[in-house]
Amino acid sequence: MAIYVDADACPVKSEVETVGTRHRVQIFVVSNGGLRPSQNPLVETVIVPDGPDVADMWIADRAGPGDVVITGDIPLAAKCVAAGAQVLKHDGEALTAANVGNALATRDLMTDLRAADPFRQGGGKGFTKADRSRFLDALERAMRKAAQA
Repeated sequence: MAIYVDADACPVKSEVETVGTRHRVQIFVVSNGGLRPSQNPLVETVIVPDGPDVADMWIADRAGPGDVVITGDIPLAAKCVAAGAQVLKHDGEALTAANVGNALATRDLMTDLRAADPFRQGGGKGFTKADRSRFLDALERAMRKAAQA
């Protein structure tokens, strides 16, 4: 059992470390660099080479049943769900075999809409305390479910 964190732009790294430490689970924080390594012996900082989706491929090659993956990247989530891992977005939303297909379709649609209207303004919604709380609750549930796998 391990936790894999797609760490670039991840707002819940400290929450993952807290929960993972409580469960005494190895945590892999994967990025292209620029992160301060944790002093926690359960946390391994993995720096992958620059390049598109290199961190995603590193995680996807390793995650499987009994593991938990934290990512906002929907294609990575789909690969990890297919491999049997529990997957959570940063706001605590679980991505599963039942909903990851819809998430991929929505992502593709939004990409097409942004490409069709280069003047389209706006971005994602802000990350709130409620999102952080939902994430912590969801991570606890995912850890229990992964332990049963």
